[in-house]
Amino acid sequence: MGEGYTELFFHDEATALAAGHRPCFLCRREAALAFAEAFGETRAEAMDRRLAAERRGAGPIVEPEALAPGAMVEAAGAAFFWDGAALRRWSFEGYGPPEAPAGPFRLLTPVSTLAALRRGYRPETGASAPS
Repeated sequence: MGEGYTELFFHDEATALAAGHRPCFLCRREAALAFAEAFGETRAEAMDRRLAAERRGAGPIVEPEALAPGAMVEAAGAAFFWDGAALRRWSFEGYGPPEAPAGPFRLLTPVSTLAALRRGYRPETGASAPS
């Protein structure tokens, strides 16, 4: 599709966001515009640079209360999705039932994306995760 396009496909949008990606302005324009507004940046290139830098390093240790729905953390060697009320284990099959894993909780979702989630952006999730 040209320069700047990354042909990656994820289980769902929450997984893609945790990997440091954003909605596509070509195929998901409405979601991309909503994400850009919550992110606080209208230029795709600027968002991409910030996300690329943030996904290179280890995320900070956080408490679940500091998360927003759609964020992901790592705990005890597994990835967990925060649905707004509980952590749910991520797998290739989808999200598991609510769990209470022991911390510490390392943020997988880039810090800038977490800020967009806190400002109200809600990613699409697979059928096994609450919306």
